[in-house]
Amino acid sequence: MSNISIRGLDEEVARALKKAAAQRGLSLNAYAVELLRRGAGFALPERSPEHHDLDALAGTWTPEEAREMEAQLGAFEQIDEELWR
Repeated sequence: MSNISIRGLDEEVARALKKAAAQRGLSLNAYAVELLRRGAGFALPERSPEHHDLDALAGTWTPEEAREMEAQLGAFEQIDEELWR
């Protein structure tokens, strides 16, 4: 991999790049590489989508509720040998 330095970048552009990178959840370097790849005509790598549909549940169970959920999910970990014949 190559490294480059960008000289003459004014503060307004630097702030805008940092803000855009943060909004996309990327480091400034990763965002700059993405912009350079796009500008050079290369396709961007596919990113798997982020799902946040269960975020509201994270950290809301009591230890007792977590143990109960684990106990209930245990049945899904059993292999039915008859189904595999």
